[in-house]
Amino acid sequence: MGSADIVPGISGGTIALITGIYDYLVEAISNIKFAFLKPLFKGNIDGFIKGISQEIDFKFFIPLILGIGVAFLTFANLVTYCMDYYTASTYSFFLGLIIASAVILFKKLDNINFKHILFALIGGILTFIFVSLNPIAANHSLFVLFISGMIAICAMILPGISGSFLLLLLGQYEYMLNTLHNFNIVDIIVFVVGALIGILGFSKILNYLLKNYKEITMASLIGVMIGSLRVPGVEIANSIGLNFAGLLQCLIIALIGFALIIILESRFDYID
Repeated sequence: MGSADIVPGISGGTIALITGIYDYLVEAISNIKFAFLKPLFKGNIDGFIKGISQEIDFKFFIPLILGIGVAFLTFANLVTYCMDYYTASTYSFFLGLIIASAVILFKKLDNINFKHILFALIGGILTFIFVSLNPIAANHSLFVLFISGMIAICAMILPGISGSFLLLLLGQYEYMLNTLHNFNIVDIIVFVVGALIGILGFSKILNYLLKNYKEITMASLIGVMIGSLRVPGVEIANSIGLNFAGLLQCLIIALIGFALIIILESRFDYID
């Protein structure tokens, strides 16, 4: 998830979906209500420990957060290097990942009706328009970083919507990569605090939709993922043009990415 979230156009939520932890992830985050702080304010340490252990699934979150954190700190330079020097190949691989993820999500629908198609179209069109926007100029004040963290994290748990692409639109993407590389602790903390507040609020909305309107939500997410294909598609086209050999190479790499996700999904499907 961390590696995917580094790349503009690729969502960590997509990885959560194909590994079978998506529904559990959203529900686990939405269950955090900070009620465990009340005993702490009263000096009741035992009550605080009991409450936090009941409210937060540490066995789930600790390895997940550590994995995302390690990816952010170690893979940021590698991913950006691949995007800069192997643009077409890198985005072809991501193209295959996204298409396979949309196929997997489609398989999870119990039935297909007009309402599902309509919401998929709406999600696809809105996402296509959104990812066509140009990045805006913004400063890098602590307040802007805080708001950027709140906004980007919401996209990071949605399959098909890239939090890093939102950072790109907000003019914060390269700055945050450099911040991670240079380990600017103040900027990182402010961004993370904004992200925590954003994800705790948004996860409750998403959890409600998944519990009460799961089929429609899933159909919308399929549309979102298809609409997001514009990002890798444009990058590939700009890199190789109409070069047949280049197109064939990109097709092979995309098929490898597609196959990888299908294999992963079959391996991790038991988590559901």
